Amino acid sequence: MSDTERTGPEADAWEKACAEDLAAEQARRRAQHGSAEPGSAAEELRRLMDAVADKLSAFQAPIAGTAAQGAVQHFMEQAKAAVEPVIERNPEVFDHLANAGSELLAAYRSAVSGHERRWTAGPDEAGPGEKPESGSGGEHIDLD
Repeated sequence: MSDTERTGPEADAWEKACAEDLAAEQARRRAQHGSAEPGSAAEELRRLMDAVADKLSAFQAPIAGTAAQGAVQHFMEQAKAAVEPVIERNPEVFDHLANAGSELLAAYRSAVSGHERRWTAGPDEAGPGEKPESGSGGEHIDLD
């Protein structure tokens, strides 16, 4: 049975099972790597910036010259200097931005899934509240 054929309680069971598997995998990885629960969006941004700075300094040392290393380090310092005051004054801003991004993604998924249902449904398979498409809506093109 394909994903498009799942409906009703079976679709909910599949979604719940996937969510449970994902949560178990995330818990396993946290236990394996010893990392704590994710913090606020502001804390996560700080950790990301620190990780990027560490990777760049470790990665560029054997490849780039002294001037390039200095430029990258200067860029990272400027980025931290620009972001750090915002994090300090308004840490909840990043939580709101993360939530807004999640809401936009949910809206996009909803719109796309509705269009996909209409595009993949045959003329006799209209969804609830949709009329089956009649033959008068399109033009027949003969490929032979």
